[in-house]
Amino acid sequence: MSNPLSMLFGKSPIKPLQEHMGVVSQCAGELSDFFKAAIASDWQAAEATYDRICVLENKADDIKRELRLHMPKGMFMPVSRSDLLELLTVQDNIANRARDIAGLMLGRHMAIPEPVQEEMRNLVDAAITVTGQALKIINELDELLETGFVGREVDFVESLISELDDKERVADVLERTIRHKLFAIEKDYHPIDMMFLYDIIEKVGGLANRARRVGGRLQTLVAR
Repeated sequence: MSNPLSMLFGKSPIKPLQEHMGVVSQCAGELSDFFKAAIASDWQAAEATYDRICVLENKADDIKRELRLHMPKGMFMPVSRSDLLELLTVQDNIANRARDIAGLMLGRHMAIPEPVQEEMRNLVDAAITVTGQALKIINELDELLETGFVGREVDFVESLISELDDKERVADVLERTIRHKLFAIEKDYHPIDMMFLYDIIEKVGGLANRARRVGGRLQTLVAR
């Protein structure tokens, strides 16, 4: 009996690569509900959201594994097999980071200090927005291949990548802002709690950065 996942993989690996990014984007998107629950100290709801994140991360891993196993070694495509596998890895790192963020916070029942709660929500939403923009770009990959990486489609993708850069910079500014605000109040909280909170801030900012790398990888493909 054939593996249902293998049905996804025809001659071209582009569709499963896009499906993988779609699952990755859903995984990152769950962080919005997770942080809402964490800020409210509703750890039962946070755990339920973490479970959904894990299910999606595992689904992304399954697609990644199948794609690696079934990607043709002799593809008549304008991009190399190794480039597509590298893009797959960059995408997968986003889901891994989302799981790590939620897992660390859930394991410690990490509280977000009230003075930075709004900024933290904004940072998470900004990182999710960057991931969604990366999905838009990946969903154009089949069109790029059909046009041979030339013409108006390339210009359109370049504009999407430019928007991705802008959105990642917004997340970067928010990360610096929350660090500055937290620094001003950190003496009022337990040092170990602050150490882990700074780590979470870095990880959320890193989520946006990993999503930005998806655009960077595709931009490299276009340049070639």
